Amino acid sequence: MQTTREDQPPPSPGGGGAPSRDATERARQLQRAWYGEPLGDLFRRLLADLDLNQSRLAGVLGLSAPMLSQLMHGRRTKIGNPVAVRRLDALRELDARLRAGEIDAAGAAARVAEIQAGGNASGGGFGVGNPQHGGAHAADATSGGATAAAAGEAAARPGPPTAVPVVVREIQSLLHTICPPEEISRAAGELADDNPDLAEFLRIYGTGSAEEAVRHYRAHLPRPPS
Repeated sequence: MQTTREDQPPPSPGGGGAPSRDATERARQLQRAWYGEPLGDLFRRLLADLDLNQSRLAGVLGLSAPMLSQLMHGRRTKIGNPVAVRRLDALRELDARLRAGEIDAAGAAARVAEIQAGGNASGGGFGVGNPQHGGAHAADATSGGATAAAAGEAAARPGPPTAVPVVVREIQSLLHTICPPEEISRAAGELADDNPDLAEFLRIYGTGSAEEAVRHYRAHLPRPPS
């Protein structure tokens, strides 16, 4: 019996090796749950808005060009490198600023280069550091203490609204590293009677959209003392 990796849809029944239409659609649904939208839609928007080609976008994220293509077309579902996920979050925030008129094309191009270099001098909320230290950041991404610390720091200090989704996505990324959305949903259901607040947290951050998670995060930020 043929087995497939979690991030790789099964091939079509015809044996051609390409994923079936159903498998591609399932990959898109999983990407929507994990990243808020299918990666093909997200990557194409970034390519257009930030004036990048696929090779440059792959380089900025720290992915190979073939891997970027597989993610775009649903042949793979998940970005396995936490540094690449953080860089993608930074590009999304940059794109939102560009669309809102908060930064011009020249400033956006400079920020793209900065993200690729691993810096965080501007843009807020992005701190992956140098790509050579990806191992340390991978450990952070799978550490509940690191995620809780990041959330606490963001809540304690004032910051631009664009910093909030970074914390949210770190929480989502941690949960998705532990187990897939369907298992998180099952765990949330089992907790619903005894601990509804925890069940809601698991459901929203583990299976909900990024927008729903952001709303939950903002609603539960601690209020500063008056």
